[in-house]
Amino acid sequence: MSNTGIDRTDRQILIELQRDGRLSNQELAERVALSPSPCLRRVRRLEQQGYIQRYTAVIDAQKAGIGLLAYVMIRLNKMYRSSKGSLSDFAQDVQQWPEVVECHAMSGDMDYMLRIQVADLAAFSRFAMDTLMQHPAVIDMRSSFSLKKVKQSKGLPLVG
Repeated sequence: MSNTGIDRTDRQILIELQRDGRLSNQELAERVALSPSPCLRRVRRLEQQGYIQRYTAVIDAQKAGIGLLAYVMIRLNKMYRSSKGSLSDFAQDVQQWPEVVECHAMSGDMDYMLRIQVADLAAFSRFAMDTLMQHPAVIDMRSSFSLKKVKQSKGLPLVG
């Protein structure tokens, strides 16, 4: 076992499920050289221990009509205090904005990086001007737009 608490077989199960989360237990067992019962026990253990958080479908953003991808860096006013006395309002508020598909607290001169997916530039402009820049804690916003997807991984770089 490695220092992560999983062995090579567990890691291979995770690799295969990242490639195709719809594999039947029989197919998965064959791919990782286990019989179905021990394979299913391992998958359930990996789910219970939180290694597998959920199963999901990968949607084509262009076909879904939300083809504009923007990365936005946000700087907060450190002097801002809400009525609750907290700077964490932004982190809580961002949870309610469906346009933000990912948000990370960052090191460096900016506080947050947002991955925003919207239909077009007009939709981005509305969201940026009416929501982001109107948030009382936001003092600076820098945007970059994806021109072309070069790589999109379907999972973590696990080594088998």
